[in-house]
Amino acid sequence: MGKLLIPLAALLSGVGLLIVGTGLMFAAIGAQASTANFSSLVTGLVMSAYFAGAIYGTYACPHIIRKVGFIRAFAAMASVASTLPLLHALWINPVFWGALRFITGLCLVGLYLVVESWLNVVAPTDKRGKVFAIYLVVNMVALAVGQWLILVGDRNGFVPFVLVSVLFSFALLPITLTPVDQPEITEAPKFSLIELFTISPIGTLGALVSGMLSGPLLGLGHVFGAGVGFSDAGIATFMAATILGGAAFQWPVGHFSDRHDRRLVLFWVAVACAGVAAVGFLLARDYENSLIALGVVFGGLAFTVYGISVAHVNDLVDRVKVLQVTGGLLLLNGMGATIGPTLAGGMMDLIGPEALMLYFSVVLAALAALTWHYRRKFPMNRGEPSEKADFVMAGASTQAVLPMDPRFPDSEMPAHDAAAGEAAPPPPPEEEPPRPPPEEPIPPPTAPSGPAA
Repeated sequence: MGKLLIPLAALLSGVGLLIVGTGLMFAAIGAQASTANFSSLVTGLVMSAYFAGAIYGTYACPHIIRKVGFIRAFAAMASVASTLPLLHALWINPVFWGALRFITGLCLVGLYLVVESWLNVVAPTDKRGKVFAIYLVVNMVALAVGQWLILVGDRNGFVPFVLVSVLFSFALLPITLTPVDQPEITEAPKFSLIELFTISPIGTLGALVSGMLSGPLLGLGHVFGAGVGFSDAGIATFMAATILGGAAFQWPVGHFSDRHDRRLVLFWVAVACAGVAAVGFLLARDYENSLIALGVVFGGLAFTVYGISVAHVNDLVDRVKVLQVTGGLLLLNGMGATIGPTLAGGMMDLIGPEALMLYFSVVLAALAALTWHYRRKFPMNRGEPSEKADFVMAGASTQAVLPMDPRFPDSEMPAHDAAAGEAAPPPPPEEEPPRPPPEEPIPPPTAPSGPAA
């Protein structure tokens, strides 16, 4: 294990710096868009472009890696990713920024995909669950730290973009200097979103709504904070508290769902979170300081929606389909994050910056209503407590990290290509192990009846 500590630490520290830079980039663009008097709708469109690029990257990057290899693809995308933040400062224009954000989303997904692929190779089989949990915690903490870095220097000047570029560049050092075996490249799996909805309409809607919450929160949180009267430090504190609240609540809420009907847990989480958001909408103008405490509760509930949805779908599908199904949920989460900032930005233009909280409340109320409807329409819950897979903290990532999910026992862990998400056919069940060859040869049958089973 000692030999693996250095490469694991290098990969985790590298991806942590990447995510710190990503969080700071969201904060910097939100702050400067407000100063440049972009409308909330325009800012939402700019932020949506990042998630649209990320969705496109999940398809394009595996093909790039397959064509030129991991090392060359990583070097190319890292070079572009570290240059793009500086270009934002050269020309403050929403169309130009939207194009840059699209390319940034594509490049960062490619970098995450490569790093997670290498992480899969480095992580020992019996420690993958722990590495998976640490990786997700690093994601959440790094994203929160990125919000605070907006306080370094002039938030409306060149400094935030320079810091993002520096963070991206430094993130590459521990990753590129660590010797890691290159994963095998295979074809990406095919999955149908219609089939996924048929399997679990509640889980599908939950994954989509989760993106519709996280995308506007990250993209328009700073616009909201500035609009309701937060100081720069107050905005950073609100955003960081909301993200860290999401990290803190996942385990207790998730494990509670292990012992109860996950659909009912998701319903009450959506109802409670919608209520918190509605209170935030009412208090935003006059009692903005109370929003930090509300942000902890809101983030704690909102960030559990995706994890509960994934766990519920995993309760209903065969293990051999879990990787493909979870990949479909990741895609839905990205789709929600793409359309969410635009919808929320339009509502903020119509009503005011506090309408971000109203948007959250409406979306969550719709999720609660649909969850209740489909729970009554399909009363049978195959995920009884005795049959459930354990809840695992979940976050939007790439398909490359999915094989490290501890819900997949080592004995049933499919051979997985981290670059493209390919799941190989599962091994034979343990209860029917292959029989040893007989000591004496058995003569063949006189009349073969067909191929062996």
